[in-house]
Amino acid sequence: MRVDAGPIAILFAVLVLLGPLILGLMGWLRRGKVRGSGSAARSWDWRLTIGSALLYALAFEVLFLIQELFLVIPKALTPGLHPILYHNNHDWTGDNPLARLFQGTGALAILLVGLAALAVLRAAHVPKGMTARTALIWVAFAGLFQSVPQVVVGAILPQNDVGMAMDYLGLDAPLRWAAALLAMAAIIALAFALTRPLLSLAPDASRTGTIFRVGTVPAVLGTLIVIPFRLPGSIDQVALVPVAVAIIGMGFIQAGAWRSAPRPPEAPTGQLSPLLLLIAAMAMLAFFQVVLRPGIAF
Repeated sequence: MRVDAGPIAILFAVLVLLGPLILGLMGWLRRGKVRGSGSAARSWDWRLTIGSALLYALAFEVLFLIQELFLVIPKALTPGLHPILYHNNHDWTGDNPLARLFQGTGALAILLVGLAALAVLRAAHVPKGMTARTALIWVAFAGLFQSVPQVVVGAILPQNDVGMAMDYLGLDAPLRWAAALLAMAAIIALAFALTRPLLSLAPDASRTGTIFRVGTVPAVLGTLIVIPFRLPGSIDQVALVPVAVAIIGMGFIQAGAWRSAPRPPEAPTGQLSPLLLLIAAMAMLAFFQVVLRPGIAF
């Protein structure tokens, strides 16, 4: 850990662990004043929940793969570097100072993908199909919450991917602090921005209950589905990153559901097909374990 990063680490822990609790308490105290924040809700649509969980896992791994490709490809094009892509990480041999800079290109790539998906969701004409809209929501979620927290972690840990890029760019302590604070503010803002699209999947009087059914439970189940993709590996590669992404993103989305505008976008048409999504997930799992796990040299 950087010698000057203690306050950032404490602030980030407070934000992630206490921020949603405080926000949720504010909603609970205002439950009589905020229309649609109560607990009454329609019956549970498990088809939607399970399908959404599978799409969460698929989006998570697709965005992870994009990140790793944009870590590997720049190194492959750099003289002296020979990268290898794995199912839960990448590595390289050789030496070139640019390798540290290129440790930040993966997070940048998925940040841009996440922002693009969010822009489509907030446009006047959002996808009308249930599968397309749900997939786009989780692509935005995975891209944003796999990337933005890395800025905070990079300001704390120099061995983090983004931390290496920060050091290559010569960011001093004040600039790292500024980047971390901006990223923490962005985490909250992006969570709020994704709340309305999630609510649109199953419009209901209970916003808090809707987010729990279509967002929080699928994120928990999806995180469990993601873990086999990343085995074997260290605890941070296999479980810590997926769990952290779900907690950081869904914590604020769930806790802040009560404050979302009462009229989300029009509900999508059609239904999710858990069977087809399960087949897709199994095919992707086979690709990760059979093709990527041994390593692909670039």
